[in-house]
Amino acid sequence: MSQPLDPLHAEFLRLYAEHEAALHVFVRSMLSCREEADEVMQQVVVVLWTKFETARDFKKWAFGVGRLEVLRYLQTRKRDRHVFDEDLLNRLADRVALREPEVMPRREALEGCLEKLPATQRELVLTAYTKGTRIDELAVKRGLTPMTLYKMLHRIRLALLECVQRKLAEEKTA
Repeated sequence: MSQPLDPLHAEFLRLYAEHEAALHVFVRSMLSCREEADEVMQQVVVVLWTKFETARDFKKWAFGVGRLEVLRYLQTRKRDRHVFDEDLLNRLADRVALREPEVMPRREALEGCLEKLPATQRELVLTAYTKGTRIDELAVKRGLTPMTLYKMLHRIRLALLECVQRKLAEEKTA
């Protein structure tokens, strides 16, 4: 039988679950690829958990920890010519933090709209926009010409855009 969570642990999990998506977007915005963001996020969670106190603004604190962990990660890769300098990174982080309240509702709406797509269309979109996917190769696998696939994706994107705009409008009037 499992032990009940202590109140501090339960509070951490609640706050982390509430802000995890925004924190991941924030960290991802400062790094060049998803794999790097995933690696840094693992360290961010460890730091958040080991230094968690309930008396602080969790989201602001977590974003600060995320920024510091990205900087620490980039310090280890300083010789790579594709690494941003610290000043640029801080400016990017500030911009993302300011835009986060407008971006997250759009992201959540998009995720909801993706779920509403028929499974074949959802799978096509997710496959087509996965890093390293080439449209010409994907078209061949599906028995289509690249132009036909581009047109299909265009129609799906338009449907997603309309769905997202509708959801956002509904949220504003609610």
